[in-house]
Amino acid sequence: MTVSVHGIDELKKLSGSVLGTSDWIDITQDRVNGFADATGDHQWIHVDVERAQQGPFGGPIAHGYLTLALFIPLFTDLLDVEGVSTKVNYGLNKVRFPAPVPVGSRLRLTAVLASVDDISGGVQMTVDGTIEIEGGSKPAAVLQSVTRFYV
Repeated sequence: MTVSVHGIDELKKLSGSVLGTSDWIDITQDRVNGFADATGDHQWIHVDVERAQQGPFGGPIAHGYLTLALFIPLFTDLLDVEGVSTKVNYGLNKVRFPAPVPVGSRLRLTAVLASVDDISGGVQMTVDGTIEIEGGSKPAAVLQSVTRFYV
């Protein structure tokens, strides 16, 4: 369920709160191949299904950066900030990929709004996120995302 806030003051009130857990998203071979085409990263563990079956993961896996890129669509399931003029992905403070993401698996995000800090012309929001693999014992990614909202 998406939490909607209108404006920076409402966003600040959520600081420190758990935003919830997103819906699941499917990791298909088509999605992996599309990411490989978009980035030029055609490493065999991602795109060569037959060879990957003989590799260290028993089949093709998603790129770590594909998993990271899915943070945004997963996060939009959790929070919508209205009443601001501009939303900017400012970067990441940290990111780790504890487990490979097999093609055919599903991912979802659990996020905590760690902080909302004033900056010139707006606020900077820091989110602690964990992207989990359905049925997995370790997360696919653990990250801290930084977004800026300007009024």
